[in-house]
Amino acid sequence: MGNVLNKLGSVSQSVRGRKRKREDESADESGDGSDLLDKSLQTPKRKKLVSTAKYIYQALFKEERNSDITVHALGKQWHLHKVYLSQSPYFASMFNGSWREADEDYVHIEIIDPKITIESLYSVFGSLYMDEVVLEPKVIVSTLATATLFQLDSLIDRCAEVMVETTNAETAVHYYEAACEYGVKMVKQSTFGWLLVNLLSFYHRAPKWLRLISFELMEQLVSSADLYVVQTEFTVYTLLRYWMALKLFPDESTTDGVEHPKERYFAERTSSVPFLATPEGVPYERVFRALRLHNLLNHHVDIRVLRQDNIIPIEWLHKPLMQQWTNVLTIDQSLDKPIACEDRVFLESCIRCGRILNENVLHKWRWTGFHFGLDLLLSSDTRSLRIRRHHRTENERLLSLRVARQFLVRVSLASLNELRQIKHQQTSPILSISLEKNEETQLVVFDRELTFPLLVSVNMMLVAPPEEAIAAAAASGKGAESKERDQTTAAAAAATTPQASERSPNQSVEGTGGNGPVESLDGGSSASSSNRMLANES
Repeated sequence: MGNVLNKLGSVSQSVRGRKRKREDESADESGDGSDLLDKSLQTPKRKKLVSTAKYIYQALFKEERNSDITVHALGKQWHLHKVYLSQSPYFASMFNGSWREADEDYVHIEIIDPKITIESLYSVFGSLYMDEVVLEPKVIVSTLATATLFQLDSLIDRCAEVMVETTNAETAVHYYEAACEYGVKMVKQSTFGWLLVNLLSFYHRAPKWLRLISFELMEQLVSSADLYVVQTEFTVYTLLRYWMALKLFPDESTTDGVEHPKERYFAERTSSVPFLATPEGVPYERVFRALRLHNLLNHHVDIRVLRQDNIIPIEWLHKPLMQQWTNVLTIDQSLDKPIACEDRVFLESCIRCGRILNENVLHKWRWTGFHFGLDLLLSSDTRSLRIRRHHRTENERLLSLRVARQFLVRVSLASLNELRQIKHQQTSPILSISLEKNEETQLVVFDRELTFPLLVSVNMMLVAPPEEAIAAAAASGKGAESKERDQTTAAAAAATTPQASERSPNQSVEGTGGNGPVESLDGGSSASSSNRMLANES
């Protein structure tokens, strides 16, 4: 009997032990849940009442309730509120300073900027009552002008974002001019970059927008080493001739992609005075000075066209011709030295050429004209660009006999979207290339983000730069000595590791024969100008 009671007692104790364990576990679980619940209840939740902002906008701005200030501008009165207007530094200083308007309930604003309209004033004033603003791209410049007047930096930034997003052939020039006028650096850089890519590849067939480009802007574009030149430097000259005809004869009707009716005006003039030396032509002189004249003189057809047009005074060509002829003699006698110069000198003196690769297939081409004994062939497969020093024995009298020739080159690539904005851009460092006869090397491997059609821009320096270019760079370098001195430490640290922009001779690659036709871009026949592209796409 005693044993039975002992067994029952141990069973009962065991059951109670399990029960207490379950209760403890349940208590632990409920405790954790309680903590989480308490924490969630004690954490404030920030929620936006959309109706509040809309109510303020409707009642105070649109219905003008409880207004304490009347603003008169462009012949219209707005009944507004000082507390909201004071978000603008323009009004804040007016209401809180020693201005007469600080104690009055009426303000008259004299607006002299023609870009500011009643609609833009309405939009900007309304933005002070709402936490969002609707910006119309068609009137974005007016909104920017108004936001600048009232010093609304946040709204200026939003306008800049819209302008960058909507830059296209129709808006690029207008946006650039507005960015310069109102000091919006982001838009200025964006639109200038857009124009560098599209000036030669698109604007030559869009006269209504090409004629909008000002003298100053065109000079900056033409002088830039980052200009995407399609074909050769002579293409830049023909574009300037077309642009000048559009400026001189604005009333002449034009059709996209068709020669301007007055473009032959220059060659048909009977006067022997070069056009740029006439009163009509003087305003265009600085723009044509931006051309790289020494790169206009490597094809006999181009020289003939220059003389027939009689736009550029022949005196301008004397010095470049002397430089070119001196380079020819130096190379012919194997007296040329390795090319070494500062990046600034390279960018200011290099040959600019390029093309558009419409499809992702094998392309082979050359830019025609005399290149100081170098016959350079470029080839593009699906993912890279290569350059080859082509040398055939039957052409040896025209080609350099040096075993190895060295030159500098830089490649820029760009893919565009439907608005012709840059989707992706890739630029190589300035490379020092040394090639033996019939050898080739790889210039650049395409980024995966690049798509076709693909714009290719190539800058090359085949001979040593003119002495005056080096002297000018040295003179400008002295002015930057203090800045460079500050950067010495950083540059020394960077020098310990190879940098992407570092120029070092490339290893030559054994040439391969290669099959398929080679395009002679910008020429190929004795009767064609060097800015004409042959149609035999490979």
